Amino acid sequence: MSKITLPADFSGVHFHFVGIKGTGMVALVEILHAHGAVITGSDVSERFYTDEVLEKLGIAPLTFNAKNITDDVQFVVYSSAYSIEKNPDLAEAKKRGLPMMLYSEALGAISETAFSSGVCGVHGKTTTTGIVGTLLKEIDVPSQVLAGSIIASFGNSCTMTNFPPSTEKIMGEKKFFVAETCEYQRHFMDFAPKNIILTSVESDHQDFYPTYEDIQAAFVDYIMKLPPNGTLIFCADDEGAVETAKIASRKRSDIHLVPYGEKADGDYKLTFNRVQDGKHFFTVKSAGECCICVPGDHNVRNATAAIALVDTIITEAGKNPQDYRQNIKSALQKFAGGKRRSEIVGRAKTPSGKDVIFIDDYGHHPTAIKTTLSGYREFYSGYRIIVDFMSHTYTRTAALLEEFAASFESADEVIINKIYGSAREDASAASVTGEILAEHAKKHHKNVHYAKEFDQAAALGMELLSACTPKNAPNGFIFVTMGAGDNWKVGKLILDKLNGGKS
Repeated sequence: MSKITLPADFSGVHFHFVGIKGTGMVALVEILHAHGAVITGSDVSERFYTDEVLEKLGIAPLTFNAKNITDDVQFVVYSSAYSIEKNPDLAEAKKRGLPMMLYSEALGAISETAFSSGVCGVHGKTTTTGIVGTLLKEIDVPSQVLAGSIIASFGNSCTMTNFPPSTEKIMGEKKFFVAETCEYQRHFMDFAPKNIILTSVESDHQDFYPTYEDIQAAFVDYIMKLPPNGTLIFCADDEGAVETAKIASRKRSDIHLVPYGEKADGDYKLTFNRVQDGKHFFTVKSAGECCICVPGDHNVRNATAAIALVDTIITEAGKNPQDYRQNIKSALQKFAGGKRRSEIVGRAKTPSGKDVIFIDDYGHHPTAIKTTLSGYREFYSGYRIIVDFMSHTYTRTAALLEEFAASFESADEVIINKIYGSAREDASAASVTGEILAEHAKKHHKNVHYAKEFDQAAALGMELLSACTPKNAPNGFIFVTMGAGDNWKVGKLILDKLNGGKS
């Protein structure tokens, strides 16, 4: 299939999205809608949280049907979840000879119309991109940012658009675009980055990258897409990121390396300060003391990466980053996380009157679980932490079984569900189950429980919330649902019960 080039001006161009309710797809819809494009789309009838975003844009998703492809449609963008041969919309588009692009290809085509930066890494992509957009929202350079989830500070949107009134054209030379770019199946290779943030490199997506060397090679190849003298902003505290940056620099000595973190030298050396009054204080060498209002050292690192990229963009725009220090510090405090990223989904009280904060988090890799729970332990001092975890994919669970088992040390109680499988996996051939994971976790943690189904997990969660003494939970409880599956339903079941059916 030949590469498709999008027009420089999207105004009036009709795009049809197949699988429009996907988070990434909705984000693309928002970007194109801001450019004046005409948008239609189709998906399943089930309601998703992204329906609210589409409703704000005045877009009503259709159900899959060949009749959706009218004579007015000029481009079709589709999710990799749907087959060109089997989906009626795509089959009709192919029959008509319409240009069709996967989500990643469409994102790449858009990136070529602007001065674009990609945010990548096994962990922290969405949060880092969300912080970048929150900062750029307060900076007077024309910019758009696309994150892989709904971000509260974007106005509960997946994208941030900041076009000062003086900007005559939305995109073009020295108009800035930042996007979360994904390593899975090398999707980020469609993107055209001028700058890259690399947060972390670890073994993951074992169904596509059987070895660590395989996934690392993909990140190196992505970095090689930087133009001459392009900038790589990488985490000096992550061994994989450091090693990957070194490999890339040996291949391309022109790449400008910008490290950030505690182990970094230079402008983005990080010092952790204190957690106080719901704020995490830290110092960045070139920016002074800053703070964020979301928990975890990993999010402080994400914020530091965001500062580095925003400084790079400000400089590229011909301005001085030091003139925007106060804007950046104020904006950092406005970042309140994203959908399923340490998202506070509700509050309630136990029958004995203890406060319970319900949090939902997408963490589905051992490192993410460990750092996120550690952040809660520091941020929510005096709370008893109960985590309900649902592992995502059999291949990842089997490959990282011991790492998963040892990742819950900051929790007081651990509930493990059945594994959330994938359509591309054969559960009957899997070498691991949720019960096996729970048994391994018991070697590292004294309070591990297996609850295969969500109703069982919710009943157990209610018992754990009711059984603790004031001494064990002086300030109350944190009930965390964690994973890339749908075990957020466990938290909702308990929240509804505690609130009398009104969450």
